[in-house]
Amino acid sequence: MKNFALLGSVAGAALVWAVPAWAQDVDERGEQIVFADTRLPEPILVSASRDGTLTREDFTGSALVITAEQLEQRQTRDIADALRDVPGVAVAGVAGQTQIRLRGSEANHVLVLVDGIEVSDPFAGEFDIGTLSADIGARLEVLRGPQSALYGSDAIGGVVAYQSASGRAVPGLAARIEGGTQGTVNGALRYGASGNAWDAALSAVVVSTDGQPNARGGSRDIGRDSYTLAGKGAVDVTQGLQLRAAARFIRTEGQFNDSNFDRTSPTFGFIIDSPGTRFTNEAVYALVGARLDTLDGRWTHDLSAQIADINRESFDAFGQSQGSAGDRVKASYVSAFRIDDRHNLTVAADYEQEGFRNTLASSGGFTDRREIEQFGVVGEYRFSGEAVDLSAAIRHDMNDLFRDATTFRVGAGYRVTDTTRLRAAAGSGVKNPGFFELYGFVDGRFIGNASLRPEKSTGWEVGIDQDITDAARVSVTYFDSELEGEIFTTFPPPSFIATPANRTTVSKQRGVEVSLAAKLGEQWSLDAAYSYLDAKENGRREVRRPRHIASAALTWAAPGDAASATLVVRHNGTALDDAFTDPSFRPVRVQLDDYTLVNLNARVKLTDTVSGFARVDNLLGETYEQVFSFVSRGRSAVIGVEARF
Repeated sequence: MKNFALLGSVAGAALVWAVPAWAQDVDERGEQIVFADTRLPEPILVSASRDGTLTREDFTGSALVITAEQLEQRQTRDIADALRDVPGVAVAGVAGQTQIRLRGSEANHVLVLVDGIEVSDPFAGEFDIGTLSADIGARLEVLRGPQSALYGSDAIGGVVAYQSASGRAVPGLAARIEGGTQGTVNGALRYGASGNAWDAALSAVVVSTDGQPNARGGSRDIGRDSYTLAGKGAVDVTQGLQLRAAARFIRTEGQFNDSNFDRTSPTFGFIIDSPGTRFTNEAVYALVGARLDTLDGRWTHDLSAQIADINRESFDAFGQSQGSAGDRVKASYVSAFRIDDRHNLTVAADYEQEGFRNTLASSGGFTDRREIEQFGVVGEYRFSGEAVDLSAAIRHDMNDLFRDATTFRVGAGYRVTDTTRLRAAAGSGVKNPGFFELYGFVDGRFIGNASLRPEKSTGWEVGIDQDITDAARVSVTYFDSELEGEIFTTFPPPSFIATPANRTTVSKQRGVEVSLAAKLGEQWSLDAAYSYLDAKENGRREVRRPRHIASAALTWAAPGDAASATLVVRHNGTALDDAFTDPSFRPVRVQLDDYTLVNLNARVKLTDTVSGFARVDNLLGETYEQVFSFVSRGRSAVIGVEARF
């Protein structure tokens, strides 16, 4: 628990400062005031532009926002579950690692931001989305398509941005506690406060379960305990100058089962009960920054610094089996100039240093520290007219290990009528190899490749947003992209030990995404999504990417919000996966069956401040595998109470 001391200092600072104040409000005297990070109005997409002020109506790409109200209606506890309701997103998880893939990209091609902080682990090059628990009042936005022109490496597939609520957006005290089957006990506590020129919030979330067996025919329960402590705040020091801070600590402990490595066993390569195997992941994230408004707010300057410190350990029956420590220090300067009501120009500069160390020397391989430094510059232009929206961005990255990279993104939107908008976008992306791919080592099973080069992507999309009166909106998007130099795992003779390499062929991804948001009368609402994906690597269908994914969430709310109920149905079509059931450790391609999950929940208001709720996940008791031989959880039920003061 060495990071608790650091967390205490950072969380304390977070109660003094906050996330930037890009919103305005009116005080009791009717005067306009500027304050820090209100829960941004729904039309704002904070991750779609480097200055964080782009409205969803003006965005020329594909985006979907899951609001705090929707997360509450679906009783979301793990953000990974909510991402299953976003078109173009595929989720696959096992104990200790849950991955998300956007538009057929790899999991390490998705940039994840939490309160503006990049949270991926430099060791693996990706973020375990299964460790992100839902705070009370939080919101989620997902940008699909390459965003490297804004953010550099890691954003080939898109951006997932999670925002906790500020003290002004959700003031007062809120608490939630629930318990249920499989020894489940979850809780959340949050306090928010604000004044004329400041706001602050502090929250804690606990997710705990004894779990269920995840090996075929197994009996060992695979449980986990996850703890999150977060804080954020802001203060207006003088007119036009704001300071902010945000911090988050996440610790996850759990069990996992390993593969059978007995080459003489008929279940070689299958997951089996493995007593004593467990993992611990611990991460500290923090951000501090300052924002200065000049020229009556037309020219803004934003300077920020952030850190990420991630430690991962795994154990078997004989003691620690693996360990890694990854860290990131990042500094950014963003200057945004509003030329007039229609033209906006933004320039940005980013410096980033990532480091990695194998913390268990006995596991073999490289144990010294490795570092990569990178510097990037960004130029972005936006035009927002009555009928036409235009955007263009270009970025140049320089680092001390790979060749310089230049990426771009352009887009256009056209309002054909008041209810119909056409849009199109094209862009490129880059992804640098991660430390594990470069220097990783697992005795007898994996050797890194320090000669890897970055992956490069280009893609385009066209879409239409159609409003049906004021009651519904349908969005349809077609996308097409290509990936050069995709990193894959090869098994060269004579040892046939796995090692990564770059493809010499082009990988292709194309598909269709559909989303629907509708109000079905005064008391009913419906949100639905569907994705079709055709993703091929070296001419073969990519693994863990279903061709068909669909979801629907139907919500009923009683008058006066006295009660509500939500039915969520999520379908994953068949997918392929690699099974290491050949004693040579070379993969055998297998098919994962399709599955449909049905979740049902209800809430009733007991008093003005207290509500009771209940939830059943996987109502039909579906048996399914997201990854070969890992059986996912079956039916579970909880009941709980929530209070807000």
